[in-house]
Amino acid sequence: MDRYNQGIRIEGLKKRYGTGDTAVDALKGVDMQVAPGEVIGLIGPSGSGKSTLLKCLGAIIDPSAGRMTLGEQIIYEDAWKIPDLCALRRDKIGFVFQAPYLIPFLDVTDNVALLPMLAGRSNRESRQRAMALLEALDVAHRAKAMPSQLSGGEQQRVAIARALVNRPPIILADEPTAPLDSERALTVIHLLEEMAAQFSTAIIVVTHDEKIIPTFKRIYSIRDGRTHEEQIKTHP
Repeated sequence: MDRYNQGIRIEGLKKRYGTGDTAVDALKGVDMQVAPGEVIGLIGPSGSGKSTLLKCLGAIIDPSAGRMTLGEQIIYEDAWKIPDLCALRRDKIGFVFQAPYLIPFLDVTDNVALLPMLAGRSNRESRQRAMALLEALDVAHRAKAMPSQLSGGEQQRVAIARALVNRPPIILADEPTAPLDSERALTVIHLLEEMAAQFSTAIIVVTHDEKIIPTFKRIYSIRDGRTHEEQIKTHP
């Protein structure tokens, strides 16, 4: 079986804003695929459609046409095939943003354990999952700390743990290294690569950060609403 059949596959995805003479085609037929355990970069100039594509993949906005397949399940084909989009976002898609967006009045463990508890898992299982990820990401010693007590790098590690805790098949990372210096930025990307391999998660990283682009084996550039796949020859 083609390894991409178990990841995320996007075919002919389109998004039109508005109607008639004022309509704008933000996505004009996007094709891309990411295998389980793979981290790919998505690059492009401002206004090229990156944010629109990420919002469609994250079930935040409705595409206008095309097909999206997650694993063996078609989740969108000219209309959503999933009745509960909130559950899709909670259980199948992890999000990592430029800012960690941790809940300030919850400690680190509770920030990570909250999502599985909302998905109906027990407090014990949720906290066990949270602690396992915090250990894997080397922030278990901060488990009882409040977000305000963490460094920027520690906050981003906790945010990655939160994105992984429901074991989603896909993670969407939107400019996760933008506020970080070169060393910390590369650390975050290497962490994402390790977590992708460990949990067989497909990860899409939207970035303008030129210092991390050589770390990807593959990237998609998006221009004028269409994607173009590129191989990175300088991958270490």
